[in-house]
Amino acid sequence: MNILLLGSGGREHALAWKLAQSRLCDKLFASPGNPGIADHAELTPLELTDHAAVLAFCEAQAIGLVVIGPEAPLVDGLSDALRGAGVPVFGPSKAAAQLEGSKAFTKELCARHNIPTAGFERVASEAEGMAALGKFGIPVVIKADGLAAGKGVTVAMTRAEAEGAVRDIFSGRFGEAGAEAVIEEFLEGEEASFFAITDGHTIVPFGSAQDHKRVGDGDTGPNTGGMGAYSPAPVLTPLLEGEAIERIVAPTVRAMAQEGMPYSGVLYAGLMLTKNGVQLIEYNARFGDPECQVLMLRLESDLGELMLAVAENRLAALEAPRLSPDTALTVVMAAKGYPETPEKGGAIAGLDGAEATGAKVFHAGTALKDGQLVANGGRVLNVTARGRNATEAQARAYAAVDAIDFADGFCRRDIGYREVAREAQG
Repeated sequence: MNILLLGSGGREHALAWKLAQSRLCDKLFASPGNPGIADHAELTPLELTDHAAVLAFCEAQAIGLVVIGPEAPLVDGLSDALRGAGVPVFGPSKAAAQLEGSKAFTKELCARHNIPTAGFERVASEAEGMAALGKFGIPVVIKADGLAAGKGVTVAMTRAEAEGAVRDIFSGRFGEAGAEAVIEEFLEGEEASFFAITDGHTIVPFGSAQDHKRVGDGDTGPNTGGMGAYSPAPVLTPLLEGEAIERIVAPTVRAMAQEGMPYSGVLYAGLMLTKNGVQLIEYNARFGDPECQVLMLRLESDLGELMLAVAENRLAALEAPRLSPDTALTVVMAAKGYPETPEKGGAIAGLDGAEATGAKVFHAGTALKDGQLVANGGRVLNVTARGRNATEAQARAYAAVDAIDFADGFCRRDIGYREVAREAQG
């Protein structure tokens, strides 16, 4: 069958790479794609907010499955338009995508269904936000309610920083995403990400990961969309994973179905492993970026088969996804100035040499200019490698990074450091 993949980043390059290997895939289209995705798919310019145009393309090209990579088209309801026209789609409905599109929606769902998460208050103005801060200690977490491209969250370590974050959200900086905010209790512990795929009934695990949000080594500097990740995350032990499914993921899927918003797609749970058990930080309604890259490197099952089974509500008939026991680790190479003012246009070379080491380089923000590969975004490349453990995967990923010539780029040099340290201790 023909498959249409929507999106343009490193996550979508990883999905394209894996979908192109599917026995079901006759032809892969991608929109808008990037130069890396072009190695696996025919790129086509579609405006993803123009649902009629996407539907017309699906009809003209006999598309048998649409895979929606990023969150914005999901929150915009593109999957509803596709399903309404009888096109199988991997990705939740607009109503179900509120799990990512509105942090307040998710927190209130958790409150109604006794799903463990941090205490919170929903606020709709700067004055309400300032008043709510008095009910929380320091540190405190302040989040813009809507989609803010990973930049609407502040972990405030002082009252002044907290007040500044509230003012920032209601200043209009985040547009509609900052129309409301959520103030949350700070949770102590180690973070981990857990992924499951579901057709609204059957739920199957799809691996774990840990990412690195801060821009600088040692988790310093501002938050980003993610500077690297590794999978699996051994800190999420089988016992804790079972707890996360039983107390968080499965109750959420049941609750969404009960409330008339059945969830279909991948459900990405950001978890905090606290002394009081596993608690939900937040949900994403799509694969993480760059967590998707390490999951795809470990995936041994046919991704097309899994996604089509989800889209056709028959996930129970398939074997659970098989993931390699190896560790996969990805390092984000970003443009100088990221995350605030990344410098575009920097020349990139040496990718063949990097992949000759055995690594896989996924394009996250690249373009071709007069035949030269250049940076075209904040996060530019995802250099991804596998190894028997995190120590080996890290060494292989950085060997590939060092083979790349990207003078206007930078990366963290400590991705996976927690697990590497644990492995060193035996």
